[in-house]
Amino acid sequence: MTLSRFDKDLNSLARLFLAVSVAVVALASFLGATGVLSGNYFLLKLHPYIFFIGFGNLAILILNRYLTAAIYPELKIDPSRQLRYISLVLLSLVMITVAVAMDWPLLKAFTGLLLMLLVAGPLKEIFTTLSIPKIWNQVSVRFYIFDVLFLLVANLGLFTLGLKEAFPEQEVIPFFVTQSSYFLGSSFPLSISVMGFLYTFAWSRSSKKELAKRLFSLWFYIFVGGVLLFLIVILAEYYLGMMLISHVLLFGVMGLLGSFTLYLYNFFKNKFCHPALAFLLSGLALLFATSGYGIMNIYFLKGIHFGTVPPLPFNRMWIYHSHTHAALLGWISFSFIGMIYIVIPSIVRSNSLDTLKSESALSELLGDTAMKRAFKQLTVMLLSATAILLGFFLDNNLLLGVAGFCYGCSVFYVSVNLQQEMK
Repeated sequence: MTLSRFDKDLNSLARLFLAVSVAVVALASFLGATGVLSGNYFLLKLHPYIFFIGFGNLAILILNRYLTAAIYPELKIDPSRQLRYISLVLLSLVMITVAVAMDWPLLKAFTGLLLMLLVAGPLKEIFTTLSIPKIWNQVSVRFYIFDVLFLLVANLGLFTLGLKEAFPEQEVIPFFVTQSSYFLGSSFPLSISVMGFLYTFAWSRSSKKELAKRLFSLWFYIFVGGVLLFLIVILAEYYLGMMLISHVLLFGVMGLLGSFTLYLYNFFKNKFCHPALAFLLSGLALLFATSGYGIMNIYFLKGIHFGTVPPLPFNRMWIYHSHTHAALLGWISFSFIGMIYIVIPSIVRSNSLDTLKSESALSELLGDTAMKRAFKQLTVMLLSATAILLGFFLDNNLLLGVAGFCYGCSVFYVSVNLQQEMK
């Protein structure tokens, strides 16, 4: 394929996004696994940056835009511009790798600045094309557009983190700008995207659409507002507030998990076993685990100031690592693979967003063989993710490394499976 073809062909651009985004997640897994097995601090420090800078930005700039444009066609897809987005995100990955390897914090700050400018373009386009009432009219679009806004804030966090590391004696940058807060802020827009997707392709298609719209609209305020308020009470070190908010979010996740399980039971019974929906259910189950580990984190966080390294007592750090990996390898990665199994075939089959706009997006766009392979992939991913969480509990680096490699391979398989299916 030539670059000129990418400039004109939505089909080819979607395939490129699939290949690059999946490779980034797999690479982050391989780097983490290699770092654990070899004891290489550089790899251990680099791999979360690869995940958040690479996959985080690509998922919101490309996949999220498909979902938004499927609802509001006036937000047109420009393949040549999306190709530039992919190129600049890949350049950012090279820059952050050099910055971490050479310990050049100013280059890290410049990487954040580049990504801020990159995200500012689509954000400006959204708010100059759609009015606020029009955005608020669609529950899904609220989630999708807040994603882009919070991605801009996350990239601002990378920029300020680099400046803080370059000039540690300066007190202009707030104390809460740390690597942990940057990673937390980067996971937030990805989580919001999944919530919007779940509403679009599940609850909004249920028999009780109006009730679902009201409940999910309420969940938007609880989820987005709750997480923002949670960040404030963490900074204020208000222990009771942290516990209350985390439990409210936990109960909300339990409600989502239970209702989505019921939705899938009826869907699979009346239609067919869709692997993408099974990935999304697994993601919600691991979000439940993430919430549980988060509450355990808060319990052992009492008396420890925010920004302390390590953030928990040494013998409790397995909880912290389990919390972060259940979120990244579990909730976010599982959910986005499920989204990819719906979005990419929908685009490739028609070379447009037409299928994605219709009820056909949840039809049997994949052959039986590809769907069976997807369920096998899901099984390997679940086993690998469980082994990683067990490895943290047992403090077993060999188990962590082997499971990490298996997980990375199973993630990469989504690209292999879909490319074979859509030849």
